[in-house]
Amino acid sequence: MTQEIGGELPREHGAGPVVVANAPVSYGAFEITVGSYPNVPDPITLLDAVASAGYEGIDLGPVGYLGTGEELAERLGSRNLSLAGGYLGLPFSEPERLAEELPSLDALLDVFDSVPDGRVKARPTLADAGSPERAAYPGRAALDHSVGLDEKGWRNFADGLARAVERCRERGYEPTFHHHTATYIEAMWEIERLLELSDVGVTLDTGHLLLGRGDPVKAVRDWRERINHVHLKDARQDVLDAIVADRAPVMDIWTRKAFCRFGEGDVAIDEVLAALRDIGYSGWLVVEQDMIPREDEPVELAAAEQAQNREYLRERGL
Repeated sequence: MTQEIGGELPREHGAGPVVVANAPVSYGAFEITVGSYPNVPDPITLLDAVASAGYEGIDLGPVGYLGTGEELAERLGSRNLSLAGGYLGLPFSEPERLAEELPSLDALLDVFDSVPDGRVKARPTLADAGSPERAAYPGRAALDHSVGLDEKGWRNFADGLARAVERCRERGYEPTFHHHTATYIEAMWEIERLLELSDVGVTLDTGHLLLGRGDPVKAVRDWRERINHVHLKDARQDVLDAIVADRAPVMDIWTRKAFCRFGEGDVAIDEVLAALRDIGYSGWLVVEQDMIPREDEPVELAAAEQAQNREYLRERGL
């Protein structure tokens, strides 16, 4: 089901629909787990679950996990799923490393080219690659600016991001930038600096924003002209606070189940949706509930929770 929300739409968004997608990470399949962890579902089982729940699209996950080329196109098309986007972390502040890793952006865009566009075109979802220090102390940057980039790092970051954004646009895709825990764009002050240094649209991630000490509802209003993609998460604030207090590594976000079903956490989901309506947002609304599956957690459990998340949105007109 596709529904427009809001009245007159800002020019930045266009008079398009809001389309609801799911993501492999909600089933435990993402860059850290695929090929490394047991109990990650196979792509066919995952795609069937997403389609059965009534989602219209899906995020790509790691390149190759859902398939590539004609295989991916057939798997999505036969289930009436469109590609919502694909996440790619790049070391924007490190010029030499960035030059080595930029070909991975072309590989991602090649996958996009192989799949027909849906109601809303897929977004290359760019993120900073972070560092071991940032991964060791998620959430710390909100309180300690010393773990952030210095001025040279910010200049390199801006230049590197501009290169990647230009490459996306040359190939016909408008990218989005994902603020993400354990990276150099995590805390609110880092996101604000990103917005100052670039013209790229931003992904609002309601879960990661809590870790960066941000208010998702306020962010929608403040960034209204820059939001061009949404990752909708619920999250348990007490779990996130404990991770920061314990100086625990980023893996604890997933192992401690910081992200949860809609309505069970502390993100004001209904208020976020109302704010998105108010600004006339149109584009992908990607449901995420990041997790690492345990042995006692079959894929059917994740599938049931994602079906419940979809029903939650359906009850709210999406």
